[in-house]
Amino acid sequence: MAQQDSIVERQSSGLRVSLLTCGPGFGEVWEVFGHAAIRVIDSTHGIDYVYNYGTFNFGPDFIPQFVRGKLLYYVNINTYQGFIQEYVYANRSVEEQVLNIGDNDKEEIYAYLNWNAREENKYYKYDFFFDNCATRLRDVFEESLGNSFEWGNALPDGQQMSYRDIMNQYFYSKHWERFGVNLLLGSPTDSIMTNRGIMYLPDYLRNALAGARVHGEKITSKTELVLKGGGMEPVGVNWPFILVIGLLSLTMLGLSIGSMSTLGNIMSFLLLFVSGALGCIMLLMWLATDHQACQYNYNILWALPTNLLLAFQTKRGKNKYAYLAIGLLIMSLLLHVVGIQKMALLEFSPLLLSLVFIYGSIIRKNRK
Repeated sequence: MAQQDSIVERQSSGLRVSLLTCGPGFGEVWEVFGHAAIRVIDSTHGIDYVYNYGTFNFGPDFIPQFVRGKLLYYVNINTYQGFIQEYVYANRSVEEQVLNIGDNDKEEIYAYLNWNAREENKYYKYDFFFDNCATRLRDVFEESLGNSFEWGNALPDGQQMSYRDIMNQYFYSKHWERFGVNLLLGSPTDSIMTNRGIMYLPDYLRNALAGARVHGEKITSKTELVLKGGGMEPVGVNWPFILVIGLLSLTMLGLSIGSMSTLGNIMSFLLLFVSGALGCIMLLMWLATDHQACQYNYNILWALPTNLLLAFQTKRGKNKYAYLAIGLLIMSLLLHVVGIQKMALLEFSPLLLSLVFIYGSIIRKNRK
């Protein structure tokens, strides 16, 4: 903790602390939600540093570590010029909020940051919603400033929003990514965010800081645009939706027209195999990883892992399974309606309807 460190005496005019909020990027998926960091200028010692909690090592074990929820992020200290040049190159905006706080409070933040940047303290296990580059900065202010600090309102007025709701807004142009994460993220993603919870997003951390107070006084007066950056990415073509509409059309044709029964068999095998494989992945992400948001994923009610076995079965007597599968699929829709776990219905509905056609075909065949 900052209290555990001795605080170096400095001239009151020598220390300046600010929050940097970086706009979204549209290259890598992790850039979509923006970024945040803390800048500290110590003019007495000629220091202009940025404390960045969004650093990770992209090595050969990156994907396995990320999938298992074991990926370590860490706080990195960079020069301000080095930090800002990355955003000039990426054509991303940067805003700055200078903190209007007392010298002792600045010292506390600076000491806490330096304590946290030590080798033995700097690593943390990344969790997208609950422990990331923005929540770490939120915690810096709370830990450093203590009970005298109070956040401003970050939640949009009069709105109740879930983690999934706001995540999908940021993924407005990343259709495949939105489709994939909605498959893999479970019911914790549909919990309603608190004012503190929404600060996992840099934009809302900035908004909360704009109204924050220390000892009853506002902590910052205005937000300065440091770097303009580029515009928003176009929405683009929703290819996942086009794909599932195509799958539904082929499935309906193959199962409805006798002369196209071969197509129907191919589509039945394909969709049962794919849905079963997805169910296995969901089960793995639920039970075998540390990602909190992947737990209690009720998409598994329609993406049944046992569909993998059904895909390879050719004998009759599968109608009981088909009835059960339809019932579980309906249950997943009911969970969506009551808000326990929402689904991206635009892309999911054609897929669910395709499965209903397949199960219905199995029932019809077993009645003959």
